[in-house]
Amino acid sequence: MENNIKQPTVLVTGGTGFIGIYCILQLLQQGYTVKTTLRSLKRKDEVINLLKGAGMKSIENLAFVEADLTNDLNWNWAADGCTYVLHVASPFPAEEPEDANDLIIPARDGALRVLKAARHAGVKRVVLTSSFAAIGYSKDPKGYTFTEEDWTDPELTDRAYIKSKTIAEKAAWDWINSEGDGMELTVINPVGVFGPALGKDFSTSIGFVKGVLDGQIKETLPFTFGVVDVRDVADIHLKAMTHPAAAGERFLATATGVMSLYDVAELIRKERPEYAGNIADLKPLDESFYIAISNEKSQRVLNWHPRSKEEVILASVDSLLN
Repeated sequence: MENNIKQPTVLVTGGTGFIGIYCILQLLQQGYTVKTTLRSLKRKDEVINLLKGAGMKSIENLAFVEADLTNDLNWNWAADGCTYVLHVASPFPAEEPEDANDLIIPARDGALRVLKAARHAGVKRVVLTSSFAAIGYSKDPKGYTFTEEDWTDPELTDRAYIKSKTIAEKAAWDWINSEGDGMELTVINPVGVFGPALGKDFSTSIGFVKGVLDGQIKETLPFTFGVVDVRDVADIHLKAMTHPAAAGERFLATATGVMSLYDVAELIRKERPEYAGNIADLKPLDESFYIAISNEKSQRVLNWHPRSKEEVILASVDSLLN
C-alpha cells in the first residue's frame, strides 16, 4: 500500500533572505507544502530560480504571498492553513541607521504581527529567528561561556541591530506567555551565518569573508565571532519546528569555537592559497579576545550536529569565487 501521508504546510517569512531560502529548500526536500512571504511578488521568479539552482526539480508545493512586516495586509491569509511558521524575516542593515527605532519597531512589531496571524490561523508552533545579539552583549565575556540562559540588556548597548533583536525576542516571549492561547514558541539564536550563497542576497557575515579575500580588510578588528553554516541554521529551524522538547525553548546555533578575521585569513592562505593573493597582512589577536559560546543544548536536545567552523568559512570562500 502506498504511503500517502501528506506533510503539513509551513509558512516561511522572508523567502528571499539568506536563511529563508535555505529553510524553504529543506522543507520542500522533506515533502512539506510551503508558503512564503515576499515584500514584493516581483521577486517571486528570483526565489524560484535560486531553488532550481540549488537542485530543486519541482516547486509545485510552494506558494507566495505579498506581505510586509510593517503592515497587517495579508498576514492572516499567509498563515491560514499552516501548521507551523518559521519567522525568519527581519531587517538586517549593512550600516547602522541614524535612529535605532527604524530597526527596532519593524523587528518587534513584525514579530508580533506574525504571532497574531499564526494564533488566528490555529498554528501549532512558531519558530522565531532571533540572534546571538540577544544573548551575548551585556556580560563581560572574559572567562565566561555564553548559553541560552543569557540575555543582552538593550539599555547597555547603543547598537541598533543588537537592541532590535533583543527587544523583538523579548516581546515575542512576553506575548506568547500572555496572549498565545496555547500556541508554542521556539527561538533560534544564530551567531554569524556563513556558508554557500545561492544568490546575491548573502549575509552581512559573508561580507567579512569577502572583505578579507579582496584585501579591503586591512587590520584584524578587535573581536572574535561565532560561525555557523546557513544549511545548519535551516536544519536547526526544521528540527526545532517539530521536536516535542523544543517548545518554549531557545537554542544557540553555532559551530564549536570562535574565529577572528586573522584566523579567517590564515585558513584561506592554508587551504585555498590560490585565492589568497589579495589578503592583507593581518595580525593575530590576543587570546583575551576569544569568547566562548556553547552549542551543548542544541546538540543534546535537538540532536543537531553543525559543520566545523573551518568547513563553513571555506564553503563561503568557494561560493563567493564561483
